[in-house]
Amino acid sequence: MKAIIISGTSSSAGKTSIACGLLRAFQKRGLKLCAYKTGPDYIDTEYLRRAGKCEAYNLDTWLMSEDKTLELFSRTSKDKDLAIIEGAMGLYDGGENSTAKIAKLLKVPVILVINAKSLGESAAAVALGFKNFDPEIKIAGVILNCTGSENHAKIISNSLEKVNIKFLGALPRDDKLKIPERHLGLLPVFENKFDFENLAYLIEKNLNLDEFLRIPDAFFSSISYFLLPNSYLKKIAVASDEAFSFYYPESLETLRNLGAEIIFFSPLRDKILPEADAYIFGGGFPEVFANELSENFSMLESVRNCRKKILAECGGLMYLCKNLENFKMAGLLPFNSFMTKRPVIGYMEAIALKENLLCGKNKIIRGHEFHYSRVEPEFNFYKNNCAFELTRRNKLEKSFGGWASENILASYLHINFFGNEDLAEKFLS
Repeated sequence: MKAIIISGTSSSAGKTSIACGLLRAFQKRGLKLCAYKTGPDYIDTEYLRRAGKCEAYNLDTWLMSEDKTLELFSRTSKDKDLAIIEGAMGLYDGGENSTAKIAKLLKVPVILVINAKSLGESAAAVALGFKNFDPEIKIAGVILNCTGSENHAKIISNSLEKVNIKFLGALPRDDKLKIPERHLGLLPVFENKFDFENLAYLIEKNLNLDEFLRIPDAFFSSISYFLLPNSYLKKIAVASDEAFSFYYPESLETLRNLGAEIIFFSPLRDKILPEADAYIFGGGFPEVFANELSENFSMLESVRNCRKKILAECGGLMYLCKNLENFKMAGLLPFNSFMTKRPVIGYMEAIALKENLLCGKNKIIRGHEFHYSRVEPEFNFYKNNCAFELTRRNKLEKSFGGWASENILASYLHINFFGNEDLAEKFLS
């Protein structure tokens, strides 16, 4: 099994387009693939999954331990020909959860993507700086993005040769390589009819794919993994459509490994909740589909009358509120939600203020928040149901948030059950 990391000098270098193009090109060659995204990004993994027609997972040493990250990579890449890992931000950005740290943990070589717009020979100096910044990182080659001409690419490739860095190809400036964006990142793949076939054609035409396959074999972890006992045999219904799509596949697999049956439903199109023992409303873009959600009266009524367990994260929290801006929502929680101009982004540590569906009081949970919205309580008794005391990683200020009651846990906090099996067990118990 071979593995490579597609990283960049910064965000918007073109990592996702290149990783997706490589996945589709190698898929067309008949290789057995698996794909990964470093960090907590839900949206990019869906692009990788669609491009490679394979499973895609998140590698995140904040949401899961290093051992669990190794275990996930080991288990899911088993028997595959090639694993392609897309990095987050720039190679060394992100502190203890940087792409560089994942590269060292997995001992996987890095392909560096450089946006060559407005760069000449200086691109080679940038690549050399990235190579020398941490000698433990193996920079196996460079891909240039947004070159202006064949001569432009040739100038830079000659400079890379002088500093002994392999040149793997150059992609010209082309709007067809760009993926539209929204306030939380890329436009979700459900809403974007992206042409992966054309992307694969451009990749095949401009990059040396045979050279990719000659990159040294990746380290393959021998860490063992186990399936949790089938103890609970619950049916969990998960909201899944254009409005709710932010889920870690390994998180849902953890519930399956505990014996849960996972089914899916659409708050946009289905009329009522399906029969299940518990429900999960994940993150997504309910604000984009607020009108359609508010007009599905029978589903809102079904949710409003639900007395079974409900776990809601971010977009799911907004859906359970009374209103989202001027649109009526389910009204299970005494909140109204509003969009904001500034985002809340970052890893969080949450201390449970009371027992909830996932844990007992004072339990510390690691997760992350990523939203352009806020919720405001309608009643002053909210403090009796406040779920968490929250501390953003690397910052001292504390905040409070979320709703915890007998059958509901709703907050902006995204968690991953993989590596936190005790939370999954509590949810299913």
